[in-house]
Amino acid sequence: MRIASRIARLGTETAFEVLARARQLEAQGRHIIHLEIGEPDFDTPENIREAAKRALDEGYTHYGPSAGLPEVREAIAEYFNRTRKVQLYSGKEVVITPGAKPIIFFGMMATLEEGDEVIYPNPGFPIYESVIRFLRATPVPLPLRQEHHFRISVADIEARITPRTRMLVLNSPHNPTGSVLRSEELEQIAELAIRHNLIVFSDEIYSQILYDGVRHVSIVEFEGMKERTIVLDGFSKTFAMTGWRIGYGLMPEHIAEVVARLQTNCTSCTATFTQIAGLEALQERTLPAVRRFVEEFQRRRDILVDGLNQLPGITCVRPEGAFYTFPNIEGTGLSSREFAEALLTEAGVACLSGTAFGSYGEGFVRFSYANSVENIQEALQRIADFLSRRAVYRPAPEVHHP
Repeated sequence: MRIASRIARLGTETAFEVLARARQLEAQGRHIIHLEIGEPDFDTPENIREAAKRALDEGYTHYGPSAGLPEVREAIAEYFNRTRKVQLYSGKEVVITPGAKPIIFFGMMATLEEGDEVIYPNPGFPIYESVIRFLRATPVPLPLRQEHHFRISVADIEARITPRTRMLVLNSPHNPTGSVLRSEELEQIAELAIRHNLIVFSDEIYSQILYDGVRHVSIVEFEGMKERTIVLDGFSKTFAMTGWRIGYGLMPEHIAEVVARLQTNCTSCTATFTQIAGLEALQERTLPAVRRFVEEFQRRRDILVDGLNQLPGITCVRPEGAFYTFPNIEGTGLSSREFAEALLTEAGVACLSGTAFGSYGEGFVRFSYANSVENIQEALQRIADFLSRRAVYRPAPEVHHP
């Protein structure tokens, strides 16, 4: 059976491929430490699980509206307004999807024409580029540099804007680097977007996972930006609900109607009992569990970053959000792909090559610290042993922490 040519334009998410390889090694009896997958290792809080059970018993087993249950859409709008300290959104501007990725696909499909240029962060979440290419739009990579702590440079954005530029993708806190954009940077980006009439796609899935007193700022907080922004968020990361497959987008109402129609044609709707679980997640009583998650992530971050910075040939910027480190491994003498492959097969530590996130990720790897302190410490020892066997080092770039 012939495969359609358009499929060649679709990329993938390497984390799942590396996870599959790691599972194969485990099936052969190897002990693998998983620092590759972007998934909280905590169980979903009990009150959320109990709400889902009650929902099933109460008959939430049928189709719902394509855009989501009205009461859940309204609760999401209220939650967003509360966490961003704004009064901007109503439920009519929310679409609930099975996981957050459909917001990328549907949001771009609803707003991009063939040949439109999209500026997106590189290194960055690989699905952005995949969807851009699939829609026959033109991806324009925006380099994130270690010397700027992996935050977007406004000058770099402006240098890439042409008459065909249609959209700018933001992701803060950022995957894979953990960088967080500052209010003054976002204000300048907002001014640029308005001046050049750009749509902004703002991926805020890690918005509640922040450290060291850093505050998340959404670009919609700036005047004139709500009307030109699609915000992606969801339940997977903040509430440890990856397997529940429930995400959402906030966008102008006329765009929400189109995104809901795309969902009608694709998945019909998001499972109703998971939406009720999501409704419970947004309640104040869930906040203590989220705080515990973030406190534990910060403890793990510090152990991993401090440990990596003691290893020969490696330097690591301390991330301010999400649950990833993006260390520079140029000093080891290995490429990103060589390092990740050898670390898995020789040391039993799974990570991702920086090039899985784009060409500007060369010289880096991504470690997720969504794993126990014990496993992180064991991983650091294995990496140290691995490097001592290799013993090929060059001076690593100096890191200045923000």
